[in-house]
Amino acid sequence: QNVLKMTAINSNYADPNKLKFEEIKILGVFQEIKGVTVTQNNVVENSQLNITYNPSEKVAHITGLQLELGKSYTVEWSEKLNVNRRFNCYPSPNPTREKCEQLGCVWELVTSSSDIPPCYYNSDNAYSVEKVEYTSSGLSANLTVNSTKTRANKNFTTPISTLRLEVKYHLNNMLQFKIYDYQNARYEVPVPLNLPSSPTSTDKERLYEVSVQKKPFGIQVRRKSTGTVIWDSQLPTFMFSDMFIQISTLLASQYIYGFGETEHTTFRRNMSWHTWGMFTRDQPPTYKLNSYGFHPFYMGLEEDGNAHGVFLLNSNAMDVTFQPTPALTYRTTGGILDFYMFLGPKPELVVQQYTALIGRPVMPPYWSLGFQLCRYGYKNDSEIAQLVEGMKAARIPYDVQYADIDYMERQLDFTIGSDFAGLPALINKIKEEGMRFIIILDPAISGNETDYPTFSRGVQDDVFIKWPNTNDIIYSKVWPFLPNAQVNESLPEQSQIQIYGAHTAFPDFFRNSTVKWWKREILEFYNNPTNASRSVKFDGLWIDMNEPAAFLNGAIGGCRNDILNMPPYIPYLGYRSDGLTVKTLCMEGQQYLPDGTPVRHYDVHSLYGWSQTKPTLE
Repeated sequence: QNVLKMTAINSNYADPNKLKFEEIKILGVFQEIKGVTVTQNNVVENSQLNITYNPSEKVAHITGLQLELGKSYTVEWSEKLNVNRRFNCYPSPNPTREKCEQLGCVWELVTSSSDIPPCYYNSDNAYSVEKVEYTSSGLSANLTVNSTKTRANKNFTTPISTLRLEVKYHLNNMLQFKIYDYQNARYEVPVPLNLPSSPTSTDKERLYEVSVQKKPFGIQVRRKSTGTVIWDSQLPTFMFSDMFIQISTLLASQYIYGFGETEHTTFRRNMSWHTWGMFTRDQPPTYKLNSYGFHPFYMGLEEDGNAHGVFLLNSNAMDVTFQPTPALTYRTTGGILDFYMFLGPKPELVVQQYTALIGRPVMPPYWSLGFQLCRYGYKNDSEIAQLVEGMKAARIPYDVQYADIDYMERQLDFTIGSDFAGLPALINKIKEEGMRFIIILDPAISGNETDYPTFSRGVQDDVFIKWPNTNDIIYSKVWPFLPNAQVNESLPEQSQIQIYGAHTAFPDFFRNSTVKWWKREILEFYNNPTNASRSVKFDGLWIDMNEPAAFLNGAIGGCRNDILNMPPYIPYLGYRSDGLTVKTLCMEGQQYLPDGTPVRHYDVHSLYGWSQTKPTLE
């Protein structure tokens, strides 16, 4: 590394013109060169050298050399690591020199800024490629691990040695590269993508070209027309273990969209197929957004105006960290690395190519684009009726009215509370006047009722998430409180929940039986089969709390699998010391895909909202 050896095969040659090498250009240098040493026969040559560095082209230029033809020389150089180019080697809380050096990394504390990681990579990653196999539609290679460079100080973080890289040129404007364990099946996101049955790109028409660095392993994607490198992971930060995966890439531009801000802005944001996955700058959050959709996707605007997009198909808990290089690091707690890249080249084409892969957004009904009114805390249906009349009298534009959980009997899904007995008739009246009505539904279903068909039919149809290898439902606490409970409202909220909260079960919306059950409950609420006057003719459903949300961490009685609930790496979730179960289910919860494949909640947690949305829409 960082050594150029020039060996004269015929040392008896003497150049009559005394020709010399006076300059050298070094390509692919990621940091500024700070020192050059020239030796001949182990004797250091004294010469006045000039070193320049072009960071955009990653080229170092050394001039002032006096390397005579016919003589052997060794040229060595070292790189000056800018603090902005440090890749965090210990992203967990409370780094120390000891923890850092156990990972084979460098410890250097910079007291002037807490943003600069004190523990950082300063050597090659542990993986290399011996042979790359090329085809007309992509390439593949096996990755081998150098045991002397492995970085692990906890269980489940030892690098996996049986990795395979596959690159597929799906379309002229879209490619995929995937890194997975070829000997052991691992969880992969079960969301279908709209991929061509076979690659349809051609070498002449492709907008990109791919190269693989063999040692250390790295992959580079370049735009053909301009030479711009849009992905470059030839960095010492690639790691793939049982429960921790990390990969870094240098960015083609400082202008990155899709995370909510450009990359130089300090921010952290929940971006998950509920609330997992955050895009961070390795520091405390400036704000958080609670969201129910997770798209690990960004669009980069290149310096010449071209645009590209990058999508990581991974649903495990993750965070993505920016740094000013510009570069970013993906860290995820499981699954595989499955990246898709879109070459645009216009921003609108990048979005079109991305949605062509994952599915176009649902076309909203025209009425949903109107003015909508929604709040929590209505006391009865008369209050809603008076509000509607008041809005009309004030001539305020008004198209859609909502009802929050207030309308339910003790917050039980598919029920109508006694104070809202007139809601079905009110909805019909509102609709006759040309307005629309939306009601809320939560996924948590109470198990403490004496006569609650939604729960009893769910048990009969086996729709709820259970403890692994048992027939026992995992119960937590959300809505509602226990029936006939006299709640002491002077107690703190958490005390009220602990004392009065009912046992609630969570449906596994991946299962075919759950889909059938959920659709039936919705249809029978819309068309009451026993009492037509209680049919709730809603126009839309507001599915809420489907992170899934709970009012306590994990489950009643606690969780049972420490490693899943407190994995070796905890992303920036706001409460890292409490693990992954903050206000949600235990990670060992057993779920089943439509084909019967068992999956852990640990892997599909961030798909819970998506799994509920699909049958609800249907």
